[in-house]
Amino acid sequence: MLLTIIKPRIERPLSQLERADVLIIGAGASGAAVAWSLAETRMRIVCLEQGDWVKPTDYPSNGRDWEERQFTDFNINPNVRRSPADYPINDSGSPIKVVNFNGVGGGTILYAGHFPRLHPSDFRVRSLDGVADDWPIDYPTLEPWFALNDRMMGISGLAGDPAYPPKEAVLPPLPLGHTGTTYGRALNTLGWHWWPADTAMATKDYDGRGRCINLGNCMAGCAQGAKASTDITYWPHAIRQRVELRTRARVREITVDASGMANGAVYFDVSGVEQFQPADVVVVACNGVGTPRLLLNSTSNRFPNGLANSTGLVGRNLMFHPYASIRGFFDRPLDGHRGPHVGTWSQQFYETDRTRGFVRGFTFQFNRGMGPALTAMVGMMTGLIPWGSGHHEAYRMLFDRSISMAAICEDLPEAHNRVTLDPVLKDANGIPAPRIEYQLSANSRAMLAFAIERGREILETAGAREIQSEAPILNGGWHLLGTARMGDDPENSVVNSWGRAHDVKNLFIVDGSVFVTSGGVNPTATIQAIALHVADNIKKRLANLFDADA
Repeated sequence: MLLTIIKPRIERPLSQLERADVLIIGAGASGAAVAWSLAETRMRIVCLEQGDWVKPTDYPSNGRDWEERQFTDFNINPNVRRSPADYPINDSGSPIKVVNFNGVGGGTILYAGHFPRLHPSDFRVRSLDGVADDWPIDYPTLEPWFALNDRMMGISGLAGDPAYPPKEAVLPPLPLGHTGTTYGRALNTLGWHWWPADTAMATKDYDGRGRCINLGNCMAGCAQGAKASTDITYWPHAIRQRVELRTRARVREITVDASGMANGAVYFDVSGVEQFQPADVVVVACNGVGTPRLLLNSTSNRFPNGLANSTGLVGRNLMFHPYASIRGFFDRPLDGHRGPHVGTWSQQFYETDRTRGFVRGFTFQFNRGMGPALTAMVGMMTGLIPWGSGHHEAYRMLFDRSISMAAICEDLPEAHNRVTLDPVLKDANGIPAPRIEYQLSANSRAMLAFAIERGREILETAGAREIQSEAPILNGGWHLLGTARMGDDPENSVVNSWGRAHDVKNLFIVDGSVFVTSGGVNPTATIQAIALHVADNIKKRLANLFDADA
């Protein structure tokens, strides 16, 4: 846990800036998409981002120490990274640690670029399987926004995947390589579904971005610009349309007027000075941990328990996607770490089959191997590489000879899994930090065990000689979902079907916190489609946006 000593707060009049028509908080996947979409209205749009721009020259992938930096200044865990842009998170009460990135582009800076959509069934879990709740929207509602987002992000893939309704491919799929063909042959032998993955990697020069050149260290930021992080996709277009993006601006709270409408936000600027940004509309895009943290910190006489929290649901129903990792070593060289991290997937076990002992399912994401330093670390930790005689020979038998897979397991919403405010821990500006309370359900445990068994079966069929597994992955909290859920019933949800808070008619939420269920896929594509859906509804309703029945 990180503790920060806080100096006494000095009360001073707040600077008040020029009023914005729309204030967006967060410049990551969803904040960028909604900013770009709303820009065509010519409203004055301001986005506050507590992080900064990341220079491509600063990415670890520019140097030979890229693996070491993935464990330090570019670590996926903010409690380890401890950048000035980060806030501490008390996740001692969870077997899965939160990972995120604060800065322009948000989590898309460090994500693997795996880009599936939720399936049609994911919106009807209650109707199909009798668990959780149905969404108030469905796949056809989001389909045009999925397609638009694919074009904006430049998604590569292969049309015709039988796991999905028909959808076009924007760019050609990534080459399978030795890794993909190894997996494909094994899955063909087993008779199981597999397909070239949809990925946020440009396979051709696209929209000013260079194509992938197979550096293979995608997770540490793509210096080539082939990986579609929103700092190089949506934001350049939004800024050209005069959206103002203000970085190193850490928001403390969203304020409300006497009528209970949001009227702006108080934030700390780059010098640590409190500023007040007034606005007519406030859009929150801070992820499934940052958003409830901000809402719970935004208390007033009207909302003593936090903004938009009359039902007490803000922060509840946190979903992570528990991950299982299965790795195998082979007697022949493969691709090693070269090439994009993710190339193929299988959704053989995505839909419910109750004979497996659990409901819902998961996606297998098939990954390439490890870099040289990580190969040595894993080999030493597992005993595959000994000290002394035989050390170098053992290393040579591991390097470039491993592949891995991750099972992305659906996490069902449970009210006791939640984000609250820590009573002690604070960030560098004295804002209370989030506290995570999370337990794995019996359903998740059964799913993880099943996934490991099937993963071992795939690797054995492929010819692996050593197989290792981990479940759940400790630093696996990439997907932060469900803490300000969407729904038609104000008693059972925080926002409506187009992202407007039930309690506050000019407050919108567009990030993963609005998810009703998590599905068994990476959520970025769906998060951005929802953001575009919300923005479209705002534009259509500008004349009566704040009406109760709008």
